[in-house]
Amino acid sequence: MKKIQYLAFFMLLNVAGFAQQAVTPKEFTVTGKVKNGSAGEKVYLQFSTNPPTTLDSTTLAADGTFTIKGTEKEGGNFYMLDLAGRQKIILLVEGGENFTVTADGFEQDSKGTPGKYEVKGSKNMDYYAKLMELNQSMVTRVNKWNDEYAKATEKKDEKKMQEIQNNFQQAETEHVAKIKALLPEMGSSLVAIFAANNLLNPQRDFAEMEAVAQRFEKENPSPKIVQAYVGYIKRIKGVSVGDEAPDFTLNNPEGQDIALSSLRGKYVLIDFWASWCGPCRMENPNVVKLYNKYKDKGFAIYGVSLDKDKNAWLGAIKKDGLTWTHGSDLKFWNSAVAQTYGVNAIPATYLLDKEGKVIAKNLRGPSLEAKLSELLGEE
Repeated sequence: MKKIQYLAFFMLLNVAGFAQQAVTPKEFTVTGKVKNGSAGEKVYLQFSTNPPTTLDSTTLAADGTFTIKGTEKEGGNFYMLDLAGRQKIILLVEGGENFTVTADGFEQDSKGTPGKYEVKGSKNMDYYAKLMELNQSMVTRVNKWNDEYAKATEKKDEKKMQEIQNNFQQAETEHVAKIKALLPEMGSSLVAIFAANNLLNPQRDFAEMEAVAQRFEKENPSPKIVQAYVGYIKRIKGVSVGDEAPDFTLNNPEGQDIALSSLRGKYVLIDFWASWCGPCRMENPNVVKLYNKYKDKGFAIYGVSLDKDKNAWLGAIKKDGLTWTHGSDLKFWNSAVAQTYGVNAIPATYLLDKEGKVIAKNLRGPSLEAKLSELLGEE
């Protein structure tokens, strides 16, 4: 039977390298009391990465109190307080907060009872506490059902086993519904991204996850972590065969704006590639051959580069003899076009009909040649 697992250290998003609108750095303060702390013990403020990145530290006073400050420079991030290596506390920080923390100072006591803590001082942490309460309640129930299921298995009591499975599935549905119900209340606060990214399932809950991304795009688009989440959702959604290809405009090597729609009326291959991509470069001779064969019969290519070095991009175009339309924003994997089309590996191709509808994806080598022959005929 499936167990509910809580992702303890928040995110699976890569936020490095995202272009960002100006965000004003904001200081935040954490004032706390560790009930079982000793004078001189260390308290670390860390980015909640894997492994954690230590930003600053302080020591506990004789009464277990401490104060530590940080500056949030990106509009929102996930931090961790490490209390003497004995208890770790997640902080959702947007900047400007004055957090108040009370903590037992241990992950669990000698009897295995988990240590408790409370964080006050922001809407993010209030909702985070609600999510953790929901999660712990579900985990407790699942653990009980696991024990019952093991006993029923020993007895080969299939009726009881099915009853437990049914109870679990109903409880999981109710559990997820409660999380979804909180999302609109969270608005464009950082905790909404935490909940959507960690506690929902894209295969089951994509509509709600996309709604969170759209709300952030409208209300709070600047933080890097928001851009990472929005990009993640766009990549999941992608563009499917039968969809109208989203239009885009990129700078060509000469710095001119070139829209995909400028090629309407031809069969167009959107070719996502990069100078640093070995498989792309190996495929280029085949694409060159097909382009030369069909370019006068209504076939065009728009090469979208995921390069970040313009000289490398231009050098590869020249060396490989790529004489078709090219464009790039030189943003590597953070390319907005790549996100929109759901590109998470290259080479990647989308073949469009004359009206701009996607009729095939990821055709290469003989399969691309066969499709073009079908559409445009042999010479």
